[in-house]
Amino acid sequence: MSDKCPVDHGQHSGDNCPVGPSTRSTWSSLFSTKNPSQSNQSSLSIDREVSSIPRTPDAKWVYPSEAQFFAAMARKNHNPQASDMKTIVPIHNAVNERAWSEILKWEAGRGGNKCGGLKLMSFKGRPGDISPRARLMTFLGYSAPFDRHDWIVDRCGTKIRYVIDFYTGRGSDSSNVSFYLDVRPALDDWEGVKMRLESAFGGLFGPHARESGIAPPT
Repeated sequence: MSDKCPVDHGQHSGDNCPVGPSTRSTWSSLFSTKNPSQSNQSSLSIDREVSSIPRTPDAKWVYPSEAQFFAAMARKNHNPQASDMKTIVPIHNAVNERAWSEILKWEAGRGGNKCGGLKLMSFKGRPGDISPRARLMTFLGYSAPFDRHDWIVDRCGTKIRYVIDFYTGRGSDSSNVSFYLDVRPALDDWEGVKMRLESAFGGLFGPHARESGIAPPT
């Protein structure tokens, strides 16, 4: 069994699962064709991809189909183009898989495998709430993230909130869109603080030193 998508896109229903309300327009502007023709919605796939992200011991989250993604953007009046869906949907899915892979790096060796593995319990899109870290990076001259999500992970009964800042940039030819993720545990309690200290100082505080996400572009 599987259901929904591991990103908050407004109402938590299986057919409302592209990017968050403010982010839909960002994705649309990044990928929309310069000379859009009449959208042929009948060409959109209704197939949905099952993610690798566990929701329960026997279920995983499911990504939206091209048709669902298109319909959700249309409902928000973001003027989607059917031809863009074959680009947007796979990137949307890949970005979420990357976010989960970064969480798994943070969680490696912390006991989540003792109870059947980590699970993504819930999620929330917070595009209007810039995180303290993102605010600092912006102050230092980096681009601001175009979206933020908070994911709640269940590690054998321990709830860990992860903050995910999403950044975007373009290559030298201006047509190659890149996404950069900064994923880290929130500083809600001692567990989050300890994990961040271990990452920052390595052997001084523990064996789990690692980079958090990918540095945002200038």
